[in-house]
Amino acid sequence: MRLDLVQVSNFRNINEFSLLPSSQLNVLFGANGSGKSSVLEAIHYLGFARSFRTSKHKNVIQHDRSEFTVFGSVSTRSSSHKLGLSRKTDNSCIVSVDGIKTKSAIDLVSLLPVQIFTPQSSELIIGSPRLRRKYLDWLLFHVEPSFAKEFSIYRRCVLQVNAIYKQKSGITCSRSEQEYWLTQLSQSGERISSLRSALMSGEFLSIIKYNLAEFLPEFSFEFSYYSGWEKDHSLLESLEKNREKDRRMGFVSVGPHKADIRIKADGILANEVLSRGQLRMLVAAMQIAQAQHLFLKNEKSAVFLLDDIGAELDLQKQELFINSLIQTGSQIFITAIDKKHMGYLDQYTDKKMFHVEHGQVIEEI
Repeated sequence: MRLDLVQVSNFRNINEFSLLPSSQLNVLFGANGSGKSSVLEAIHYLGFARSFRTSKHKNVIQHDRSEFTVFGSVSTRSSSHKLGLSRKTDNSCIVSVDGIKTKSAIDLVSLLPVQIFTPQSSELIIGSPRLRRKYLDWLLFHVEPSFAKEFSIYRRCVLQVNAIYKQKSGITCSRSEQEYWLTQLSQSGERISSLRSALMSGEFLSIIKYNLAEFLPEFSFEFSYYSGWEKDHSLLESLEKNREKDRRMGFVSVGPHKADIRIKADGILANEVLSRGQLRMLVAAMQIAQAQHLFLKNEKSAVFLLDDIGAELDLQKQELFINSLIQTGSQIFITAIDKKHMGYLDQYTDKKMFHVEHGQVIEEI
């Protein structure tokens, strides 16, 4: 999958721009505050229907405007699609796929696998378990056809059980209704956990470790998946065991929504032994593995956004990162303040350079 055209309007400091990117490598260079990251953010909206910089969509819309729009033309070897997204100041969202409008972003997101590496990417290791769950679920969404539907079912079950547990005494639902929703939740949760566990114990894990042998050969890494409930118990057993406590708290305390990936380097938790630079190497190796696994499973390539890569990786590691992604057929967008500090770019022939200044994006000829 590659982006052939990107059009954006009323987005942060960008009135509008139209970009015809290279299918392989695109470099956006310019001073701080020029709008480089905003270009990546706009592309990120096509892959996630949200920003990687803020949770408040109205902050992205230009002052005195009612909405922003992002349009993309994407293609594979056998098909092409027109993708569009607009966000309004009232937080409403309209998605368009091949001219058909919808309020659901799932169809749009499924057509354009996007990943991003930023100065905050080390949060994948040192941040909350939610980020590591999202890391697994992004890949499962794109390689396992049943995952999106299963995840939606599980989330609905959790919301329903939480609502039951939050009911005041005297307004409680019947015991049979509680049993029904706990059974549905446990069955769906077991299926989700099985998919995640298989991912973290099979070929994908081997790919991560292969990359780490290149990025951090001085360490031996171990990865383990924690399901979110007691080992050697079924999810239903754990839900029953914790039912009274959960009723008092008002929410389900066990299940895949509490899962985590535990990462050790030389037998010690990675976030306790690795330096900030080494944490970034670990994240880079893990993100490259996503693109590699995606390509191996269904010959689908990703769009990778590398924001301020020079602040995160030295030149040798930047080159290794880019070369690894190119081998998977990924389309890459990089931001940099000064292209002169990236001499290794000369080796790539399929590339385009774009100068960004005051919200204007101009291709360098």
